[in-house]
Amino acid sequence: MFFKITELNIYILEKFIQEFAPEISDIYNVREDESEEQQIKTGQLHENRILGIMLKYYLEGKRKVATRDVELEYKKYFKEIARSTISTYLNMLKKESTLSKERDGRIVYYKLYDNPPEQLNPFWFTRIFCIDPAYFNRAIYFSSLYSIADLIVKKKTENNDTNELVGYFKYVIGLIILYILRNRADKCSLCQFSKHERYNEMIEALDSAIKERSDVLPEELLRPIIKNYAEIPTFGGRTIITEESEIDLIEHILKYAKTYKKDIDFQKMVLNRRLEAKIIQKVNLETKELESKEEKAIN
Repeated sequence: MFFKITELNIYILEKFIQEFAPEISDIYNVREDESEEQQIKTGQLHENRILGIMLKYYLEGKRKVATRDVELEYKKYFKEIARSTISTYLNMLKKESTLSKERDGRIVYYKLYDNPPEQLNPFWFTRIFCIDPAYFNRAIYFSSLYSIADLIVKKKTENNDTNELVGYFKYVIGLIILYILRNRADKCSLCQFSKHERYNEMIEALDSAIKERSDVLPEELLRPIIKNYAEIPTFGGRTIITEESEIDLIEHILKYAKTYKKDIDFQKMVLNRRLEAKIIQKVNLETKELESKEEKAIN
């Protein structure tokens, strides 16, 4: 049994996947938890997910979160549970001094008692926090930049090569998103609640998609985008919560797009040849199968 994130706000990510790497459309957003399937350690599982939502808000710069906000985020990423259940686990985490609680009129807010640890081994980190909300939120953010790339480039570029530059800008962002999804799958494969073989399959599919779109690109392009943008801040990625940080991000991606235009063109050519070869191989295989069936029918 598995669930997919299907809220409206992930549509923009789904649209990107269909355009940039359609071969991973059936697997990139799968979440499969063995604990949920077998109904074991569900209490720990709910706490882990709620803390993952708190982490996502923390990385956005939002320190206080209302119960309603947690409820809405929970059903975006996980199988929906009752608001009373969420409140119960929020209060349990408060009693454990993992969260603190304050009231503003009728609204109750929760926040992390201590800041989340940084650069902690992912194996131990995922025992406390579910990383799904943080990684998908980052992927959706970059997908939104991808969807308005033409507007961004037009605003930032004064010469006449705007249309050409849009394609390179989108390609760099596309690679960032694939690496974000790859990092998410890698952390999920370490989670105590997950079905590990499922995430290993996902890693294999993502690795293949990434390789086909980056294996002839220079390290000088790949290294900074992987380090700075494809990882969440908890594991060393850059924080993007202010207008200044977003402007800096866009300017860096535009710089990469301009600097490595020829490399990206060559990578696209290699990718297109691979896709053409796969299509020919598929057609040949289907033709042989059809001929085999016709031969059997005649005999």
